[in-house]
Amino acid sequence: MADEPTDSVQAGQSPSVWRYARASRVHVVVDAAPYFALMQQALMRARQRIMMIGWDFDTRILLGQGRRWWNRPDKLNQPARLGPFMIWLCKRTRGLEVRVLKWNFGALKFIFRGSMILDLWRWWRNPAIDFKFDSAHPLGCSHHQKIVVIDDRFAVCGGIDMTAGRWDTPEHKEHDLRRRLPYSPRLFGPWHDLTLMVEGDAAKALGDLGRERWVQAGASPLEPCEPQVSSPWPSTLKADFTDVEVGIARTRSQWNEVSEVREIEYLFLEHIARARKFIYAESQYFASRTIAEAVARRVAEPDPPEIVLINPVSAEGWLEVVAMDGARVQLAQAVAERDHLRRFRIFVPRNAAGTPIYVHSKMMIVDDEVLRIGSANMNNRSLGLDSECDMFIDAARPGNGHAKAGITKLRQALLAEHLGLPRARWRRRWPAIHRCSR
Repeated sequence: MADEPTDSVQAGQSPSVWRYARASRVHVVVDAAPYFALMQQALMRARQRIMMIGWDFDTRILLGQGRRWWNRPDKLNQPARLGPFMIWLCKRTRGLEVRVLKWNFGALKFIFRGSMILDLWRWWRNPAIDFKFDSAHPLGCSHHQKIVVIDDRFAVCGGIDMTAGRWDTPEHKEHDLRRRLPYSPRLFGPWHDLTLMVEGDAAKALGDLGRERWVQAGASPLEPCEPQVSSPWPSTLKADFTDVEVGIARTRSQWNEVSEVREIEYLFLEHIARARKFIYAESQYFASRTIAEAVARRVAEPDPPEIVLINPVSAEGWLEVVAMDGARVQLAQAVAERDHLRRFRIFVPRNAAGTPIYVHSKMMIVDDEVLRIGSANMNNRSLGLDSECDMFIDAARPGNGHAKAGITKLRQALLAEHLGLPRARWRRRWPAIHRCSR
């Protein structure tokens, strides 16, 4: 029987971990095109409750294949657009509850999203759907988690928001006509992202986290879902990992009676310190002094690990450009001063046409032994201000040794994607990274 997840404080564990829980299946989803399609399948298999927690939601996005996206749904026609699709699900599945929690900042921009206002009005009229804005944080902080929990049996945690501008394939084609909203001529740029799908007790733990946040946001408490045999796991999806222990770490600001949590910061420091051969990471930012100091300490060693960071060429939005790009330059220069063997590198991926790919993923692989994916960036906000959630697999933990091969396979697949090469050729094109595999 799988171990029950326990709070790290109660269990005397490291302050870097909230809970450990077993997952019967785990899959890493690379980029939002497969993510949206898989989520459509999982949502259709929901029986009790769908809980969606996010930084942003846009009801206009297309989830996958549907007969209609433009009309009000009925029981026979499956819409592809998120807004009508959720109403259709509630009509189709008697007793289904839908709970949606979104960061409160930017609520007024819904006015400029056209049909989204109508979608939210239809959601409001549906007794099975409850949509709330999360303002349970100090001024200047954000609710940044990207979590979906279905029936407390299946859950998603990572970097992909169910909003506009995220959809893309691993090919990141130039001028891909599918990279847009269904009624808009505007094309979004290439976008890279990751998320983690889990089944079993790990999903149940994320359900606990989601219900806790739901109450903190001012909503009425929710009971856990009843145990069930059926799983929302998409029937066409083959797991990357089976019967594996998953760790969960959080960031949370102090707010009223809710205490501060900095587990993700401690976890970053632990993972950077334990690397023997290499660290491969992808992050939207490199703007944390704490993380930069930890990297600088490692590269100053006589035989340091190789550290490769995949970043976007620039942050998104004028404020982020001013705050984050300048910090990255300063911190990278500070690390370089101690990097006597030139083991630290930042790379920017581009598609076949040379257009920079926006890196929104938040992941780290250490020695092909640790895999972590979540919502937290390498910046100060994610380490101490915003609400964040990361999940990780540690192959050194008891019973997790079989996960190492899957972690290696994922790293190779990501490098191949960024290089635009078949996996068999990536070693010849990037010998420095191939050295990490030895």
